[in-house]
Amino acid sequence: MSDRRTLSEIAGAFTALGLSSFGGPIAHLGYFRRDFVERHRWIDDAAFADLVALCQMLPGPTSSQVVFGLGMRWAGIAGAAVASLCFMLPSAVVMTVFAYGVVSLSNPGSAGWLHGLKLAAVAIVARAVWGMAGALCPDWPRRILAVVGAALVLCVPGPLTQLGVIAAFGAMAALYPRKEADPPLRAPPDAPGGHAWAVAALALFFLLLGLLPVLSRGDGEGTLAVFDRFYRTGAVVFGGGHVVLPLLRAEVVPPGWISDGAFLAGYGAVQAVPGPLFTFAAYVGTLIGHGPWAWCTGALALFAIFLPGWLLVGGAYPFWGAMVAMRGFRGFVRGANVAVVGILLAALYSPIGTEGVRSVRDGAAVVIAILLMARLRLPQWALVALMAAAGQWLLR
Repeated sequence: MSDRRTLSEIAGAFTALGLSSFGGPIAHLGYFRRDFVERHRWIDDAAFADLVALCQMLPGPTSSQVVFGLGMRWAGIAGAAVASLCFMLPSAVVMTVFAYGVVSLSNPGSAGWLHGLKLAAVAIVARAVWGMAGALCPDWPRRILAVVGAALVLCVPGPLTQLGVIAAFGAMAALYPRKEADPPLRAPPDAPGGHAWAVAALALFFLLLGLLPVLSRGDGEGTLAVFDRFYRTGAVVFGGGHVVLPLLRAEVVPPGWISDGAFLAGYGAVQAVPGPLFTFAAYVGTLIGHGPWAWCTGALALFAIFLPGWLLVGGAYPFWGAMVAMRGFRGFVRGANVAVVGILLAALYSPIGTEGVRSVRDGAAVVIAILLMARLRLPQWALVALMAAAGQWLLR
């Protein structure tokens, strides 16, 4: 099994996945394993599992970081860039076009299909909170802690509160680890990339995280301000794509860059397209921009939100063995995951629930949508289409 692939092979494989990978990050990992472990045999099961484990423990979009790591493994930095671009581009283009459609509406709030998209977002996030709580908060102490985190975020809204809750819960779990031993994780023997490049990537990650807020101060809605807010969001997203919702909303809605209604409508729409959920940033960035060149702001936002995850996986992969051996590392990740359950629970109440559910009929529609997903396994793209079609009737 050769570890080298041509850029054309990588581009073809990930373009096909970008056009067909519906269902969110967990489903994406299943598609990757099917194509690259079972069908093409480009990587073995153990190495693939190691890469997935690393990406799940780092902030950022797990499936997109796996894409970056696979591309880097097969063709270096060029392979990582080609794989990432091909995987995200289809959904990013669709979301950018959708943003122009929303801008063209004279009164977006009166559009029934947009109301339906908001209700779809309520149902999808509610199911995500339930699933994440079951996996990340399996006992009552962690469930109670998640509720406490939700209460803190609701009582003191803002991005700093969310970051503080993540940091505090992670630190508590790192200082007071569980009595049960975690299953051992091994470092991949053939981790790609030189250590010098990895150190540079990690240094750039922290440099941008500290420097961008200073440089963008007073920039309003300028290039540096947009890059800073989307970069910081991508740098602290633990727990999967859905967690980007409250973190990104706290950066763009309170300053008045976009409205809550437009934000939630886009989040509902992105569930219906293949590829990574983080391409939602292209939609938000395009709405922040103005005029025919607004897509440039969308492209900037898209790059900024993905960049920290790429830097982290590129910088951490060669040091994976040392990281998992650090006392408290996995404890911090475990505590941060409890925090993000609480943050997402708070977002489910406000703004998702308060903005989307306006009547008893809306509430009933959300319950039916959740049952359709849970009992009948209705795909998310089909649910979004159904709710958009039903939105006009619900507004009567």
